[in-house]
Amino acid sequence: MENPRLKEEYNNRVKSALTEEFGYKNVMQIPKLQKIVISKGVGAAVADKKLIEYAVDELTKISGQKALATISKKDIAAFKLRKGMPIGAKVTLRGTKMYEFLDRLVTASLPRVRDFKGIKATGFDGRGNYTLGITEQIIFPEINIDQINKISGMDITFVTSANTDKEAKSLLHELGLPFKKN
Repeated sequence: MENPRLKEEYNNRVKSALTEEFGYKNVMQIPKLQKIVISKGVGAAVADKKLIEYAVDELTKISGQKALATISKKDIAAFKLRKGMPIGAKVTLRGTKMYEFLDRLVTASLPRVRDFKGIKATGFDGRGNYTLGITEQIIFPEINIDQINKISGMDITFVTSANTDKEAKSLLHELGLPFKKN
């Protein structure tokens, strides 16, 4: 099995570009993408248990890896929520699958968003991680629009080894994420 295109690009081009920009002395200082977490909250699942299965199936199709149902940690009476009820779905991608997903996201899915002008650069958390919200799951080519029961969104979190948001943004920009120009 060969390395994904983006991993090759990271090793051949991105590392040297980041070292040039930030002046790293050690190879281990260069930030890298550690994992991508795709998560989806399904609030309506309190009433309908089938919705969790749909969400897990969709995330599994999108990511190419089995997704898990997430369960609630506590009771919330106002939402008729009990501790231990399934309330969402998530999948964590690392290694080859992570790079392949990122490649598909940048080349095939994001360009399908209506009136797309780039992604906001405000989703950084201060520790070098970036979260991107997607409003419609139908931008992914893996999802068949005739088979979905409800249009829903998801969050994609890019966890990097960068220490600052500036380093993380440079890394993600070099990997091809289309940030909006300010």
